[in-house]
Amino acid sequence: MGSVVILGVFVADTAYRADRMPRMGETIMGNAFALGPGGKGSNQAVAAARAGASTHFISRLGQDDFGKLALNTWSAAGVTPHVIQTSETYTGAAHIFVEEATGDNAIIIAPGAGALISAADLDDHAALVRDADVFVTQLEQPMDAAIRGLQIARDAGVTTVLNPAPAAPLPDGMLALCDYVTPNETECEALTGVTVTTTGDAEKACEVLRDKGVGTPIITMGEQGAYLWGHGLIPAMAAGPVIETTGAGDAFNGGFAAALARGMPPEQATLYGCATAGISVTRPGTAPSMPELAEVEALIRARA
Repeated sequence: MGSVVILGVFVADTAYRADRMPRMGETIMGNAFALGPGGKGSNQAVAAARAGASTHFISRLGQDDFGKLALNTWSAAGVTPHVIQTSETYTGAAHIFVEEATGDNAIIIAPGAGALISAADLDDHAALVRDADVFVTQLEQPMDAAIRGLQIARDAGVTTVLNPAPAAPLPDGMLALCDYVTPNETECEALTGVTVTTTGDAEKACEVLRDKGVGTPIITMGEQGAYLWGHGLIPAMAAGPVIETTGAGDAFNGGFAAALARGMPPEQATLYGCATAGISVTRPGTAPSMPELAEVEALIRARA
């Protein structure tokens, strides 16, 4: 199976579908509403677990109904939680606007208890991180916690994956702790200053990331696929009509991490990530959209 340890936050997704975004001061009628589990780290953990990895998730929650939603979500997906629940703040929540015609989205996150995750939390779970095949983190929790997790994993020889989302300035030396970095086009431009539209742009951006110490950059490029440094573009895998793209990046990262943990080489793991994302966008929601391993492998066989 392989073991994946993920550091991140859980937020309850409140998703609103409408024909367009309201202007400031304007109220418009929506077409649909849904409440469900989210948070980049949590979504990635669900994706990795469904993709067959033994998955552990380090986080914090409030003692509230959204916290119960998190625990139920992880239990159903087979994720083992390593969390502190606190009464001093709330479990995180996200406002997600989904454009009806395209499935594109805009998101506001209030991390709540996730903002209390600390470097000390990673020290408390150092043995768990050291025993992993792959360690994954993002940037929704405090930066010092992400850095400490990467340091512990790197010192133990664990494969490290940073999904630099949401885009944020990174401290010097952080990228050098990463075997893989998986930005999308927007996040990549924030890290490198290179606007990524074509594969040529992606190659230039990867060179910048390599100069910053990244082992293998991978740039996710939406419907084009994922650009793997040293290989080139691995095309996206269409699995049906696009319903919602909100969880696509998390699906890619979870599927990719699970494949790495199973011992797959980067090219094959990236293919698994693309297939996982390709299925996820055909379903509404984030964590609920993550496919099972059998579905991913069936899509890969069908496209071979």
